[in-house]
Amino acid sequence: MSSVQINGPRDGHTRSATVSPGSLVFTAGAAPIDADGATVAPGNVREQAVQCMKNLEAALIESGATLRDVAKVTVFVAEHLQADLVVAWDAVTEAFGDHRPAGSLLGVSVLAYDDQLVEIEAVAAIRG
Repeated sequence: MSSVQINGPRDGHTRSATVSPGSLVFTAGAAPIDADGATVAPGNVREQAVQCMKNLEAALIESGATLRDVAKVTVFVAEHLQADLVVAWDAVTEAFGDHRPAGSLLGVSVLAYDDQLVEIEAVAAIRG
């Protein structure tokens, strides 16, 4: 059982999440990097977002959490078109399924790795 209560969603977006007493997990930004350290799918926002979510899920599992424990997610997209932000967000919400954490979607000018377009970080809550 998760210690995250999603408040909403309202107007199609979750405005907040409440966390019960327990431990918080703060992830670093999950990049679209494969097991060999190569950037996955250069130029493809959707596929990079999918890889980021796989890497985020792996980081959460290492911490004893799952995607259902995420209270807040932040998605960074290094593209100039607002439509590309939506493409990334759709891949993220698909990975979460019916769990809808509070979220922020940001367009940025550049990310750390060559050919990187997407990065995702999260805050999760697990029972203490």
